[in-house]
Amino acid sequence: MVPDLQGMDFIERSDGPPLVAIWGGEEPESRYRLGTREYDWHSHVRGQVFCVESGLVHVRTSHGSWLLPPHRAGWIPPGEHHWASVSGATSGWSVVVAPEEARQLPGLPCVFGISELMRALVRRAVSWTMQPSLFPEQQRIMQVLLDEIARAPHEPLHLPMPSDPRLARIARAVLSEPGSTRTLEQWASLGAVSARTLRRLMQAETGLSFAAWRQQVRLTHALEMLAGGEPVAAIADALNYASPSNFIAMFRRAFGESPARYFSGRGPRDFEKSG
Repeated sequence: MVPDLQGMDFIERSDGPPLVAIWGGEEPESRYRLGTREYDWHSHVRGQVFCVESGLVHVRTSHGSWLLPPHRAGWIPPGEHHWASVSGATSGWSVVVAPEEARQLPGLPCVFGISELMRALVRRAVSWTMQPSLFPEQQRIMQVLLDEIARAPHEPLHLPMPSDPRLARIARAVLSEPGSTRTLEQWASLGAVSARTLRRLMQAETGLSFAAWRQQVRLTHALEMLAGGEPVAAIADALNYASPSNFIAMFRRAFGESPARYFSGRGPRDFEKSG
């Protein structure tokens, strides 16, 4: 993502404070512009942690796609080429991390859950004034925050993309028709491969079976529709589930809670008020 840091270019510099935290909103004067917008392919010198309190963020890299629902945090390592879109995000925060400190964090993009401690640490870091370096007490807070990010549990919001041209053709077709009832053999015919080859290559290139990969596509599409305010019944129908209860059961198996609970939590302004 590209934060509109008015007068603040730390995300493209390796010097200066090792960590900068900023609060954002959809207002034009916001230092970290959100709302609904799309950022073309780009990269940054620093790594970036970002979280939205409402809406949805979709990030693509060479490793695949990630979805970022409210109250989850995303991580983009320094130099990682990525594309991003933000849908209906009215508030959120971002932490940019200098390359040296970013070595403590995952080497690949990921989405992870945020704890109350992490939220409190970010609130504290947001309050720091713009300064060329951090005071010793701020350095200690920064290290605890980095430790929390490094140990945070990852969430199953990654959709790996195959690179084989035949599989890529099939993958694009699945993405365009997430609710399709085609059989494995019918999907394979789109890539001019056998069903056996499709199974073998998908597992080798993504680490998922074709059925599991298709399920992840459905989850991705469901999250986007939920973030857009679509009712569960409409989502179940679009994805060809027999009933809304069947869709809810699938969602609960994947995420451990119902769609309504997954998108609930603190209000979008609570973080800002408590800072």
